[in-house]
Amino acid sequence: MSIRVLFICHGNICRSPMAEFICKAMVAERGLAERFEIASAATSDEEIWNGVGNPVYGPAKRKLASVGISCEGKRARQLTKRDYAEYDYLICMDAMNVRNTLRIVGSDPEGKVSRLLAWCGEEGSIADPWYTGDFDTTYTDIVRGLTGFLAALSME
Repeated sequence: MSIRVLFICHGNICRSPMAEFICKAMVAERGLAERFEIASAATSDEEIWNGVGNPVYGPAKRKLASVGISCEGKRARQLTKRDYAEYDYLICMDAMNVRNTLRIVGSDPEGKVSRLLAWCGEEGSIADPWYTGDFDTTYTDIVRGLTGFLAALSME
């Protein structure tokens, strides 16, 4: 049985796909890729046009490529109520993503919804590089959160 993880941000073109593909790389480096099912989604439909999601935002894609991570083929998709049943962890990038996730899924009786930085003991958010332009800090913060997440799963 695999560990199913869904990373969530507003548009699914920057932070959540970065977290998805960085996490995939981190578990692959540990030889654990087959134990995970990792994906990402948006709380909004702003990056979805006529049923087709936009690809990962160019600067996010370039940041991942600079550290040897490909996100080819990834397209934005919106979170659904059914995702709550299909994933073990719904990991959001900020508090607004948590609120919007709960609005979409209804409630969190199993305690599946969290913020990424909470996994490393921080209250903060992963800053949205769409607005900050700082993809390096976003990358570093995601790695920090994912390191805490994997440690909590005893996979560090």
